[in-house]
Amino acid sequence: MRFEWRAISGPVLTAAIALLAMLLDRHAPALWLAPLFVCVVALAGSTSGLASALGSMAVAMIGTTLLTLSHRTTPDLPAADLAQLGLLALTTAGAAAITGLMRQRLLDAFASERRNHATAVRLSAALDQVDIGIVLLDAETRAEFINRAFRDYFALPDEVADSKPPFIALMYHGRDTGAFELPEDELGVFIAQRMEMVRTGDATPINIALRNGEVLRFVCTALPDGGRMLSYTPVTDLVRHTDAPVRADYYRSLRDPTGRKLIRYLRVAE
Repeated sequence: MRFEWRAISGPVLTAAIALLAMLLDRHAPALWLAPLFVCVVALAGSTSGLASALGSMAVAMIGTTLLTLSHRTTPDLPAADLAQLGLLALTTAGAAAITGLMRQRLLDAFASERRNHATAVRLSAALDQVDIGIVLLDAETRAEFINRAFRDYFALPDEVADSKPPFIALMYHGRDTGAFELPEDELGVFIAQRMEMVRTGDATPINIALRNGEVLRFVCTALPDGGRMLSYTPVTDLVRHTDAPVRADYYRSLRDPTGRKLIRYLRVAE
């Protein structure tokens, strides 16, 4: 048992109740305190664990036995009192075991939840550092996670991304902001095809050309829980490598207006 106030509070409270009962009323039946002792044992188990509950149970049994003997002129106890003491022992032991073990299970669950949360935070931070757009959809195709790369590719505001929008809303956002390098009359069919791929979990990779010159390879991966993972891998260099060399500077400016990853693009263009 840990020697801290919560660990010893149960046994101390049980002892105080027994001593108070001895001082105030030496003629009251000791077993009248049994329900109160059971409650104290349960309280000790829920706040401090099994060890504190067992300590409270031991003090309760000792106190109850002393109170019972104080009402007798002989040191022996009748069978009725012994049966009631045995019942009190079983009841307090059950309360101690149930509350103590339940508390331990809750603590283990909370600890596991904290570890899982910490892992999810680290994973989210790591996915925000890659240049592959990642979107995680639940079984109803609502976005549970959208990483930084996807938000940048499609100019998606953080407040929209964090509101868990459905995938169709993400497609309409790309259409409304003119993100796709497609004629306006083809956008409806394009969006319908992407929705069908996500609905069926079709993993066939396709290239999506953006108006800013980027080309993203879209892949839909079906997850075991019915959700989907959508990845948007930049493949601009692979797709544009057969373009006319005289337009290399133009494509570089479109792909990397801020100079980010310029060296890698220059090598491929050359």
